[in-house]
Amino acid sequence: MKKKITILLVFAFIFTSCKKEIEKQTINLPINVTDDLGVIFQSNNAPQRIISLAPNLTEIIYELNLDSLLIGNTKYCNYPEQAKQIEKVGDLLTVDYEKIIMLNPDLIFITTEGNSKESYEKLQRLGFKVFVSNPRNFDGIKKTVVDISKIFAKEKIAQNKIAIWDKRIEIIEAESSNFKLQKGMFLISLKPVMLAGNNTFVNEFLKIVGIKNIAFESQANYPVFSREEILKRNPQIIIHTIFNNNADAEISQNYPEWKKIDAIKNHKIIYVDPDLFFRPGPRYSIAVEKLWNKLKEIAIN
Repeated sequence: MKKKITILLVFAFIFTSCKKEIEKQTINLPINVTDDLGVIFQSNNAPQRIISLAPNLTEIIYELNLDSLLIGNTKYCNYPEQAKQIEKVGDLLTVDYEKIIMLNPDLIFITTEGNSKESYEKLQRLGFKVFVSNPRNFDGIKKTVVDISKIFAKEKIAQNKIAIWDKRIEIIEAESSNFKLQKGMFLISLKPVMLAGNNTFVNEFLKIVGIKNIAFESQANYPVFSREEILKRNPQIIIHTIFNNNADAEISQNYPEWKKIDAIKNHKIIYVDPDLFFRPGPRYSIAVEKLWNKLKEIAIN
């Protein structure tokens, strides 16, 4: 009997050891992931000390449960709440290189949209590994999430998250297809009048909820329009980011002639959170859902 128990224990030990070895090998397999600049990140081990230089990338890191590895981010990284407590290494354009050197990260995540080419090149000259993200639309966001998940062997988490996001978008698209198409504009800034163009992830919000962007013909990502052109195109819906509590007054004071626009005449102005709508990250489908719910509210009133 003792001999049988001993044999069982030996087998259990061997099985456990093999399982641990397999897990170790899975994590330590050579990593080869191509970033959005076409540069291949290669490593035999998953990074253990990482820095994010963009709020959307910080959110992705938390979404993939990698926050225990995050040793630095920017002062604009304010979501989730815990991100505020991470060591700050500058903002999007201004980087504290001395602090980054002191923190000595294994990998730094940056974006082409917010971070500068100079920062990228200097970080490389300092000997740091840099992974660049450039999500221009929902598919680009999902690619970034998958890319980062591959670096840390978190693909399963990424796949599950993406499946939830896709389903949420699918439901909204089905609902919005029953609504009459309306013209609208996503107001990025009031002075100058800057709108979201056709080739932006923000424009995708409009498409999903059934709004035809009045700036869809523009080749620029964020075109500037004259006040007269807005009046001429006459949007039925205006989406504007909330920067202060006097947004209504600012629109009417700066552009009194806009009172003739259908959106203003019919009180069809939707205010949204810029942090939620301007970050191409894991809260994309939540932003779409919030926009859709607000659109349904003003459609009823």
